[in-house]
Amino acid sequence: MTDIRIPARAAVRRGEVRIVLVDDHAIVRQGLRSVLEREPQLSIVGEASSAPEALAVVAHERPSIVLLDLKLSTSSDSEGLQLCRQLTQAHPGVGVLVLTTFLDDRLVVEAVHAGARGYVVKDVDTTELIAAIRAVSRGESAFDSRSAAAVVRSLNGQQPHGETLTGRELDVLRLLARGMSNRTIGRELFISETTVKFHVGNLMRKLDVSRRAEAVYAASKMGLI
Repeated sequence: MTDIRIPARAAVRRGEVRIVLVDDHAIVRQGLRSVLEREPQLSIVGEASSAPEALAVVAHERPSIVLLDLKLSTSSDSEGLQLCRQLTQAHPGVGVLVLTTFLDDRLVVEAVHAGARGYVVKDVDTTELIAAIRAVSRGESAFDSRSAAAVVRSLNGQQPHGETLTGRELDVLRLLARGMSNRTIGRELFISETTVKFHVGNLMRKLDVSRRAEAVYAASKMGLI
């Protein structure tokens, strides 16, 4: 008997963050559902325990967020990484947030390569998890402090090619690596949100990336953060 759950599609409420849970343990999905559905505008619209189920549910529900455990029906993490890649390629508007037990430098980097917008470990507190979900739903990256540090540790410093980043762009980049939103970065640096967007656009152009998570990865690879 399959764990797949595809409820009847309901009308999408304004500002609703629609979430699909992908984890091979039913008790974990039940716990996440009970926690997340208490939050305003967070709605669990589907669950899956395997890659084929996840692909079916996401295609049917078109969620805002997929909360993905990398360890699914096999002992290897490769299935979860491949699923992440398939989801982000087939549904570019869906934000994949990895929620897993394993904090491994290689996994964090490979998840970013596969298109994940964030990576948090399962012992994260509820407040931080909800903040990460909301950040990803806004198109931002969301790495807890440990996974962001894992990216940095896993890469050798390299000299950047082409245009160099300004001091202010580096300031913005370091705060991006901490998963901050444009608004929070602006408050931290005492500049406007519009100015932050300008700097983010510039640094992404210079790093030749299209997503915030990729900017963090590229800058880490270059030894900038």
